Amino acid sequence: MLSRLLCVGPSRVKAGSSGADGESRVYDNADSSMTLVYVNDSATGSASDEGGGRRLTVAPQPPRGEAAGQGGVVPPAPEDRLPRREVAAEERAAVWWVGAHGGAGESTLEELFSGSRAAEHAWPIRVGHPPARVVLVARTNAHGLKAAQRAIREWAAGDVPVGLLGLVLIADAPGRLPHALRQLGDLIAGGVPAVWWLPWIEAWRIGDPPGPANAPRVVGRLLEDLQAMTETAASINANRNEED
Repeated sequence: MLSRLLCVGPSRVKAGSSGADGESRVYDNADSSMTLVYVNDSATGSASDEGGGRRLTVAPQPPRGEAAGQGGVVPPAPEDRLPRREVAAEERAAVWWVGAHGGAGESTLEELFSGSRAAEHAWPIRVGHPPARVVLVARTNAHGLKAAQRAIREWAAGDVPVGLLGLVLIADAPGRLPHALRQLGDLIAGGVPAVWWLPWIEAWRIGDPPGPANAPRVVGRLLEDLQAMTETAASINANRNEED
């Protein structure tokens, strides 16, 4: 049975508790976001079982002023920037995957993680609401890496009101990444809070649905890292609230 994400309104149901229908419900109110659940097919078993079924609770969003980059960075030319899309209040997600270019893999990650959304290669802007939490996605070819670099520059310039958690780089071909591309990827990685390298998955190429049965173990580590990052943010926000 696949783990599913359910929205619960102001009833303040505790994360992981079960409702009358026996399905897992997720804590959600005005002060917190939804929960990202690694889609888990309990009928299958593989090396990718590591991380299967674990929950990532997204912490309360940071103050709007802390969402964008530090500033002081020259943004790309207007024609090289990602478009922006205002998302409606009902378009809620624990994490938005923002593909830096076409074919980056944001829809694949959306399939892997229930509760997340593909942002359709645009910055998800939430007007009048806390900033969206975003992970950039790109392929490891030269086109993809340069597109990711431009998106990171745009964010670092301080003009994109999102909370950037990191960058996922997905292999564009089987085999070892050429040295020049690895160097470029390492250089780009220095501009984001975290980076995750996903290998080439032949099963995905031939049309098998992405899932725990064919996902690499790094997918479980991605979930764990995001969990650690958001739990730290939750602790910081809780301390701020106590001080206020």
